[in-house]
Amino acid sequence: MGSKLISSLFRLILLGFLTFFVFFSDWMKVKFNYPYNEVFDNVYIRIARGCLLILVVVELVRMYYYGIVKNKKAPRLLSNLVTLALPVVLLLVFLEIAFMFVAQSHEGGLTLASHIWFERYWPPMTPEGYRDSEKIDTAGKQKVLVVGDSFTAGHGIKSAEDRYGNVLADKLGKDKYVVYNLGLSGLDTKEEYKRLETFPVKPDILILQYFPNDIEKAARDNGLTLEGFEPYTDLPKPVQTLFVRSYLLNFIYWQLPHGKASSYLSYVRTAYTKPEIINAHLNDLNQIMAYARLHNAKMYLVLFPFSHNLEKTTEYTQPVVDFFQKNNVPVLKVADLVRNIDPDDRIVGRNDAHASALVNRRVGEALFQLVASGGKTKGAGAAPLASSK
Repeated sequence: MGSKLISSLFRLILLGFLTFFVFFSDWMKVKFNYPYNEVFDNVYIRIARGCLLILVVVELVRMYYYGIVKNKKAPRLLSNLVTLALPVVLLLVFLEIAFMFVAQSHEGGLTLASHIWFERYWPPMTPEGYRDSEKIDTAGKQKVLVVGDSFTAGHGIKSAEDRYGNVLADKLGKDKYVVYNLGLSGLDTKEEYKRLETFPVKPDILILQYFPNDIEKAARDNGLTLEGFEPYTDLPKPVQTLFVRSYLLNFIYWQLPHGKASSYLSYVRTAYTKPEIINAHLNDLNQIMAYARLHNAKMYLVLFPFSHNLEKTTEYTQPVVDFFQKNNVPVLKVADLVRNIDPDDRIVGRNDAHASALVNRRVGEALFQLVASGGKTKGAGAAPLASSK
């Protein structure tokens, strides 16, 4: 019996080291390298972690059996404590393994569950890193470039076909038009312009998606910053790393609110009302308009709002709307399309305020009508484009 305990202890030490290695590899300056490892959580690595935890549990049960159940000399107090503790440990381990396969989109892609979500739903991707398929048979077709941030990329949308850009593509008809999605999470106006410049395809139609946080870069350049919430700093330091690495604890942590939305709204209001910031931002937007003029492309603006505060979005972004309208760029205000949708149905999930598939559908259909009319409003007498549907 003693030899069996010793052998189990030896195996447990080895398994413990391997388990520590796959969960804390960065402490040893080891990095698992696979495509998009900063965003995707590789399923095979998770399977390996789960298998190691199961093996650890097997050895713990084996030690309990030979050390407590079969050992008549085991102290009663120790036997009772271990008997009570073992089921709790087993439950936590199996919950940890279960949550290794729970996917949930999250606002900033900060969580382990969101990394699982990205791996499961984000592909396919182009060599440039866009969530889009490679385009073939494009000769003689009108080129439509849809550029924007996570709203264009479809953050939180499980199927790329439900994004407004894909809805537009279906409506336009793939026999005459080819739509390129240049959406990338985190892009600001300057980065969107750089992406347009370097993209090899030049547009016949250019659609720029706008969100109120696009002004942040201009705000930072002009000295206005926001001290945001640092994840996990509201936890005691000794347990922070556990909540960073444990799938179970990480999921629980991010179900609770962190940070204050009101402070961000105040920051945005200040940014849009400071002349030096808004003027710099409009100059950045003007570069994109100049790009459209250079390539003789018809341009449209799609303005997404703060999903739970449509009025604030309308108030803050009015200078941007006025700027584009004065330059004859049609503006599609998404806020006007979603007022009759319940606020909870406008978003993809409780931890992710990106536009839902329902909102994307409405935006895609409304954008098609806007493009079909050449940017004219209803009743302007413009002949609509033919739809493939």
